[in-house]
Amino acid sequence: MRSPSRKPSWRRWTQVSARLLPFADIATKDLPMHRLFQLSLFQVSVGMATALLIGTLNRVMIVELGVGAWLVSLMVAIPLLFAPFRALVGFKSDTHRSVLGWRRVPYIWLGTIFQFSGLCVMPFALILLSGDSHWPYWVALLATGFAFLMVGIGMQTTQTAGLALATDIAPKASRPQVVAMMYTMLLLGMVASGLVFSVLLSEFSQITLIKVIQGAAGFSVLLNVIALWKQEARQPQRTSAAIPRPSFRKTWQDFSGQRQTVRFFVALGLGTAAFSMQDVILEPYGGEILGLSVSATTLLTAMMATGALSAFLLSAAWLSRGMNPYRLSAMGALVGLVAFSCVIFSEPLQSPNLFRTGATLIGFGSGLFSVGTLTAAMNMQAASSPEDCFGTSGLILGAWGAVYATATGVSMALGGAIRDAVSTLAVQGDIGLALLNPATGYSFVYHLEVYLLLATLVAIGPLVRVSPRSEQAQPQPVSKFGLAEFPG
Repeated sequence: MRSPSRKPSWRRWTQVSARLLPFADIATKDLPMHRLFQLSLFQVSVGMATALLIGTLNRVMIVELGVGAWLVSLMVAIPLLFAPFRALVGFKSDTHRSVLGWRRVPYIWLGTIFQFSGLCVMPFALILLSGDSHWPYWVALLATGFAFLMVGIGMQTTQTAGLALATDIAPKASRPQVVAMMYTMLLLGMVASGLVFSVLLSEFSQITLIKVIQGAAGFSVLLNVIALWKQEARQPQRTSAAIPRPSFRKTWQDFSGQRQTVRFFVALGLGTAAFSMQDVILEPYGGEILGLSVSATTLLTAMMATGALSAFLLSAAWLSRGMNPYRLSAMGALVGLVAFSCVIFSEPLQSPNLFRTGATLIGFGSGLFSVGTLTAAMNMQAASSPEDCFGTSGLILGAWGAVYATATGVSMALGGAIRDAVSTLAVQGDIGLALLNPATGYSFVYHLEVYLLLATLVAIGPLVRVSPRSEQAQPQPVSKFGLAEFPG
């Protein structure tokens, strides 16, 4: 018989400090954890679509449907065409006219419709693209491109307006943590849906493909409806058509004309590109040049994640003591210089351990840079919002997302293309006998990333001397930075 003084096992968990539980420290009476989790479901739907586009469909299109790899890469890149317009979408959600009094909900719902429509069309377009039809091939190309573009517009519109809504309903002190939670849910959605898709498509057929993709379309609508339910308060006084709206051009000019704003986004784009260009060639480099096995190269992802987590733990301590986030970002770039140097020298030294060290440091440097730029963006947002009757969270989060997504996508595509082009020239001996080596193409990309990091340091250098507090109208205490703030 259980002792009456002994607490049930489930009650023991309530004694765990909130500092040890992810995101538990950001819940408040007005914004409880269940409401935050509910809102974050829109990120799960975006993560599901992302996993489907860049993971599952890559393999299905190339292997089962026999589509050329170059065409697959082109189709997967199409959703990024809409990324530069995220700032405009965010601004429109800031200043939306609505009789119902909603600003963010219409744009999240519009993005949901685009995403649903694209996913509904996509399986039939892919079947046409595989050649299993009597339609002209240009129809298949047009239909597939249209489907991928629709999904891309839906994902980016939903994410921009959704993150702006999360920022609106969260207290100022916890806004960075709430946005970070949204990105963590994005990653969880990608992982979980990827596993589900792999199980459902284990026995491939065209009918199964149609069922899976259209099932994902319907599930994305369900997730977004649940996420939006009773989240945004109706405020007709802010969405009335009688209120004059500033133009996007003027608002953007005012925002970009602020001191250090352009420099920050230049640094963000350069740094993001520098850390992302190696994403598609790091594992092939380990296998082709250093002779590592598939399992050994797969382990690199875990090493990079470990490095990023270590960077976060240190960032938490430094930022909680008032460290300038620009300085933290610059430290990440410096670590990146060491990381890519290790990767470059691992080939002539034939040192797999040096290569593994470099991969871990890439994750570490990228983690420092990501945490620093996210924190700086949140400070910039807090500084520019108070005197704006509409708010600018949508505009700024849209601009941050546009720069980040565009830099990531373009740099990843360029990394693979540059590696292929330089390797071809090197193997043919067109650039000299000294470079007649299959590692030349990889090394060229890594050297280019080093130069991008140096350019990042040049751009971010003056920002390090600027304290975010000095740019605000009134001094504010440095917000706590714990596990909840990790940007994923």
